[in-house]
Amino acid sequence: MLEEATILAMLRYKLLLLLLSLTFAQFLSLGDAARIPLTTDTEATKKCDYEACHPVNPKKLNIHLVPHTHDDVGWLKTVDQYYFGSHSKIQKAGVQYILDSVIKSLLADPNRRFIYVETAYLWKWWLRQDEKVRADVKMLINEGRLEIIGGAWSMNDEACTHYHSIVDQFTWGFRRLNDTFGSCARPHIGWQIDPFGHSKEQASLFAQMGFDGMLFGRLDYQDKAKRLEDQTMEFIWKGSPNLGKKADLFTTAMYNGYSPPPGFCFDVLCDDEPMIDDPDSPDSNINERVEQFLAYAHIQARAYKTNNIIFTMGEDFHYQQSEMVFGNLDKLLRYTNERNGSTVNVIYSTPSCYLKALNDLKVQWPTKSDDFFPYASDPHSYWTGYFSSRPTLKYFEREGNNLLQVSKQLIALTNLKNYDKPLEHFREAMGVMQHHDAVTGTEKQLVAEDYARILYESMDYAGDIISKAIGLWSGMADNTAASFKIFTCLELNISSCAFSEKNDTFMVLVYNPLSRPVSTYVRVPVQGNSYAARSLTDGLYPVMQIVPIPEAVRNITGRKSKATNEIVFRASNIPPLGILAYAIAKKTQENIVQQSQSAKSISNEMYNVSIETNGDIKVLWNQQNISVVQSFQYYIGAEGNNKVFVNRSSGAYIFRPKETAARNFAYIGSYRIYEGPIVKELHHTINDWVSQVVRLYAEEDYIEFDWLVGPIPVKDMIGKEIITRYTSNLQTDKTFYTDSNGREMLKRVRNYRPTWDLKLEEPISGNYYPVTSKIAIKDENKHLKLNVLVDRAQGGTSLRDGAIELMLHRRLLKDDAFGVGEALNETAFGAGLVTRGTHYLFGGKVKNVDKFVLKEKELALKLALHPWILGAPVNLSNIKNVCDVLKTFTSGLNKTLPPNVHILTLEPWKDDTILLRLEHLFEVGEAQQLSQPVEVNIQDLFSTFSIESIKETTLGANQLLNENKRMTWEQDTNDILQNEEENMQPVEFSDKVINVLLKPMEIRTFILKVKRRSL
Repeated sequence: MLEEATILAMLRYKLLLLLLSLTFAQFLSLGDAARIPLTTDTEATKKCDYEACHPVNPKKLNIHLVPHTHDDVGWLKTVDQYYFGSHSKIQKAGVQYILDSVIKSLLADPNRRFIYVETAYLWKWWLRQDEKVRADVKMLINEGRLEIIGGAWSMNDEACTHYHSIVDQFTWGFRRLNDTFGSCARPHIGWQIDPFGHSKEQASLFAQMGFDGMLFGRLDYQDKAKRLEDQTMEFIWKGSPNLGKKADLFTTAMYNGYSPPPGFCFDVLCDDEPMIDDPDSPDSNINERVEQFLAYAHIQARAYKTNNIIFTMGEDFHYQQSEMVFGNLDKLLRYTNERNGSTVNVIYSTPSCYLKALNDLKVQWPTKSDDFFPYASDPHSYWTGYFSSRPTLKYFEREGNNLLQVSKQLIALTNLKNYDKPLEHFREAMGVMQHHDAVTGTEKQLVAEDYARILYESMDYAGDIISKAIGLWSGMADNTAASFKIFTCLELNISSCAFSEKNDTFMVLVYNPLSRPVSTYVRVPVQGNSYAARSLTDGLYPVMQIVPIPEAVRNITGRKSKATNEIVFRASNIPPLGILAYAIAKKTQENIVQQSQSAKSISNEMYNVSIETNGDIKVLWNQQNISVVQSFQYYIGAEGNNKVFVNRSSGAYIFRPKETAARNFAYIGSYRIYEGPIVKELHHTINDWVSQVVRLYAEEDYIEFDWLVGPIPVKDMIGKEIITRYTSNLQTDKTFYTDSNGREMLKRVRNYRPTWDLKLEEPISGNYYPVTSKIAIKDENKHLKLNVLVDRAQGGTSLRDGAIELMLHRRLLKDDAFGVGEALNETAFGAGLVTRGTHYLFGGKVKNVDKFVLKEKELALKLALHPWILGAPVNLSNIKNVCDVLKTFTSGLNKTLPPNVHILTLEPWKDDTILLRLEHLFEVGEAQQLSQPVEVNIQDLFSTFSIESIKETTLGANQLLNENKRMTWEQDTNDILQNEEENMQPVEFSDKVINVLLKPMEIRTFILKVKRRSL
């Protein structure tokens, strides 16, 4: 046993060695002095972005080490569980510890760099810091040592997200960053390292946000192999043929995803060997480790065009003990650079610095004009299942955006006060929902339920915002009973709504969030079967019809409503950003539900809809040679042990059918027909868990398919994936079209990829694509077109000419082994999940192109931003006062915008300003007149305010447009795609005129200083 003095002497000696091995900065980090900036150069505190980059060596291979952490905003754990680090048995991950630790490590050595991405977590952490830490963080950002990349609230998915919500969540993330940290926190680079495929629209939006480029981690294994061989992993992505150069984005597909090189993961969560530089230690490994590092670097370098390569030194939730990583990286960098005759220059870097190094070389780059869907990681793993996973959550997210836009518009129009916090929470909830493990449905069940909780709380509170805003604007709160309150109804998708069911008299208000007048069919559930409606705006009595709620809907597990019928009437010409109101009163008559006992079909001037003996629906166009057969089918999900490619299971991410074709259902159902002056309905039951209602409305030229699927039975221990198929007589030559995030349409060709020779071992799932708003087919010879429009993101395809297929629901019993760790087996209220949704079938001969395409746009808009139905109590004795008020309260616009212009954003901004976005809805050549540029005078556009001044910004509203100077990239002269000139159109401004010119597919963003008019 050693003497105490000997032990103390040894400890002192080890401590001395430790201190001698530390840099001065690291020594300071042992105490409070670490918080003191380590430079006296005052100019250094002002250098960020590209000015903060470490120099590259033009004569060496520059290896850019990019320390980063990928912090999912929910996945295996909830957002809060990830932030606080709880539930470690699920995953050892605590974001608060990552940020705490990283800040200390950056302060310890000014040479180090780190990037952070998820603003949702950064903001949550920031709110809990003291002033000392906040000052440190601001200093690090201002010196470019901590760089914000991406900058959105979350790293969004690119398949299931709508561009409206993508723009919103980037805008909110940018605003938090700008308001808190200033211009040095303004992101310049997109960082989409984990989404499961990449869209053209995402690239286009990044370019419009002023970004200089994007880096991503996942691309199809065949595509990647070819690009590595051809040195085309970096390219100019031409995000929009409509916008030209303004949508071009330099893009890097990364060599190793977002992980460190194999063997060089130094995080506490990793098992790789550290850098041991004690020459007296038998475990000393510096020379060996440097050799391994250089060997990997030279292999990677051969796949890229320049003498710069990027190493992503991080992974999921890494850097909880950041000094463990940085200490090893410091050694790796030092010993590699100090090596005699070294031909490499290893530097701490960021994505911005990496792209700057590439840009400085003035190299010509290849181009790409398609997208990166579908993504496959191996021959049997096509990540196309998540296009449809968790369909109810996907619908809830879409409804959330609808209600968020209503809330923002009404606050902006009425100047409603004291609602900043609830609106902020709503924006943040929707930002969380865009995450690539949220709307995708690739999270654990407990996390999906927490996402729904977060969104529901904001949507529920939005009812109070809307009630106060409408009461303020209309004066109804002052002119009627003091208890006046407007109610939202969030369960209309299951035909349940308390205000209409429990009152014999009530008011229905219909708010139109679109920029043009629309008509819609109001459907509210009731317990009676005879009602009358009166418009409180013009005093007229709209025709009303009673239809029964389908039995399958009434029997949904968990539905508590006692309503058995729905009242249906047409709300005609709801003003843009305006309201129509109706008083509804129960009548004494009974039994006016109009069921046809003998009819076998429903029809109107355009269509005839009937049922085949096998249960399929047949649709005939009365005046055109078009026929469509609609059917339900299902795939059996493959089950395997996931140990080799051919044993991959179908799961939350992966769609992999077991058989080569979908199975037909045994038709054991029935049908009923209800006809009236408003709507003709065919209630169609396939079996105990698949049914639908097919509707023909009196004044509409589309067919509505209201489908219901679930609970999917699994007692047979077979996972099932349910589809609907629309099979037409159109000749389509393997070609179909899908939207890109709800915006531009992309051509798809079955069994084909534009940029490599496809070898397809999964012919069904390998032909599936994301459908965010619309899928279409065309018969070019007959000038016929067929569209199916969806109310949520779904996977879709055309597996045979003339057919459109969409996946509705999935219930699987095996995990696909991509990390989520549980089967996609959703239940609710003790039973399998039931989902209900809507398709619009619209098509015909394209005679008047403008009229036809305008109808497509209107239908897509109505599904994405449908008129929102609200309820309120009404006192019939006071009805005249209500009518008098509503006659002067109709619209937020003084005039109707042209049909090709849409107000994408109208929301309260900072310092009583308003954020306004206008968009052109049409693509170049899509129509004749409506695809032309259009000029709009917005000076007298709004009814509740006038515009005193206007500033145009980039798409994300975080920089004045005239101050944004993007990097220019040279494209390969052999490429036939040519850039267009990027001309910024100034806004013509005077007391009477503010003219805004919009080109096809253009979105323009403005901050308005306004003068309020009295309400």
